[in-house]
Amino acid sequence: MRAENLETRVMKRIARKRGDVFLRSDFRDLGGYDQVGRVLRGLVRNGRLLKVGYGIYTRAVKSPFTDKPVPPKGLATLTEALMRLGVEITASQLEQDYNAGRTTQVPTGRVVGVRGRISRKLGYDGVFLSFERARPGPR
Repeated sequence: MRAENLETRVMKRIARKRGDVFLRSDFRDLGGYDQVGRVLRGLVRNGRLLKVGYGIYTRAVKSPFTDKPVPPKGLATLTEALMRLGVEITASQLEQDYNAGRTTQVPTGRVVGVRGRISRKLGYDGVFLSFERARPGPR
């Protein structure tokens, strides 16, 4: 029986996972830091994964418009990445205004309300999230 290489083990783990977002630490037990990094970079190069931030990867699907790899759920995948990092997400001020009927401007989803601090840059293909500190609710 032939031993599996690291790329095969990483791909099997990705196939078993339910979510679309993977942290580099998810593969820590499979090999060394540099080895796992080389495999993940290769998967990004082949279009199987997409790097959306430092140590954060997502499944990739081909865009029907440009044939470039994109996250399967678009910007919602990036909010899933925030949740995997343990960041609490709330509605941004623009989303609150839109839902309350105070504006007809439809939110794009690029501005995300967060509780606490975040200093990461999350995005893909030149599209990055902006973070807005959530205000404390009424008492």
